[in-house]
Amino acid sequence: QVQLVESGGGLVQAGGSLRLSCAASKIIFSGSTMGWYRQAPGKQRELVARIGSDGTLGYADSVKGRFAISRDDAKNTLYLQMNSLKPEDTAVYYCNKVLFPTNWGQGTQVTVSS
Repeated sequence: QVQLVESGGGLVQAGGSLRLSCAASKIIFSGSTMGWYRQAPGKQRELVARIGSDGTLGYADSVKGRFAISRDDAKNTLYLQMNSLKPEDTAVYYCNKVLFPTNWGQGTQVTVSS
């Protein structure tokens, strides 16, 4: 079964932290470069962090130095540690493959208040 389930979002004050998790089906996760995406109201979905199967990392400039992506291949789980959160980080966050994304999950809402 092809499945992505995001969790860990919530309401936090500016400067706070959250840790997101994404439980993925093995068929999606294994050997794939995985990414965290976000979509703010009225904006297109954007890729904010990526991690290769070899551990290679990549971040959008807007989150570099504040967010950290990681993966647990034994659990088929992707994580995003978000620190020093800003109001502009408010969005629905999704995980998916970076190359040829599959069906999107429900996402998890992150709201950062000023």
